[in-house]
Amino acid sequence: MTGLRTTTFITVAALGAACALAGDRASSGKPSVSLTQDPLVMRLNNDEFRIAFGLNAVGCEASGCNGVIRYRVHWKTEDGAVTSELKQVSYSVLPHSGRTIAVDRQYFDTAEGAHTTEVVKVAVERITCADGSVATTAQVARNTRHP
Repeated sequence: MTGLRTTTFITVAALGAACALAGDRASSGKPSVSLTQDPLVMRLNNDEFRIAFGLNAVGCEASGCNGVIRYRVHWKTEDGAVTSELKQVSYSVLPHSGRTIAVDRQYFDTAEGAHTTEVVKVAVERITCADGSVATTAQVARNTRHP
């Protein structure tokens, strides 16, 4: 794919805070999640992207865990205008697993039609983490409701 350039960044402060939080929770025995590396931005076409987050789950091995990654994407249009949007993607870590991946599908465009956009920066603002046994019960209840 020549001519296409995708650049990824993550704020060092957000990554450091997530890792510090993971260390605090690991020592207290509560489940915690941190990024394994910077988010990976993959271009699918002119204005469609996948943003992948690798996650390391500490203390989730017994019952699993789940949560939400809240992140801000800064993207640039063909005319040079930079826009940012707050996004979130959910994740689940299965029991007996220490890692997972969350992938979010995004379109960044200002008008109908395929215009070339560029992701300039991805900054993780917050990663939540809940014990899997509690969330699994809520998920089962949601899935058993009928419209």
